[in-house]
Amino acid sequence: MCRNIRTLHNFEPAATHDEIQAAALQYVRKISGSTKPAKANEEAFNRAVAEIAHITGHLLEDLVTTAPPKDREVEAAKAKERSARRFAPA
Repeated sequence: MCRNIRTLHNFEPAATHDEIQAAALQYVRKISGSTKPAKANEEAFNRAVAEIAHITGHLLEDLVTTAPPKDREVEAAKAKERSARRFAPA
C-alpha cells in the first residue's frame, strides 16, 4: 500500500500538488488500514488526507538543503533498474 509514497523533497521542478495529495492519500490508507473508507468514516478519512497534504506542502517549502536538486527522470531510471535487479529471474 505505502510503496507508492515517493520522496518529494529536493526535486527540480518541485513536487506538485497532485504528488503531495497522492502521498497523503497513501499515508492515510496505510495508517487506517483501508483503501476506501466506510461511509461512516469517509469524512474523517478525507479530512485527514487534506490536512496531511497541507502540512506536507509546508514541510517541503521549509526544508533546506545544500545538495543539488535531483532530476526526476534520472531517479525514475535508477528505480526501474533497482526493480529489474530485484525481480530478475534467479
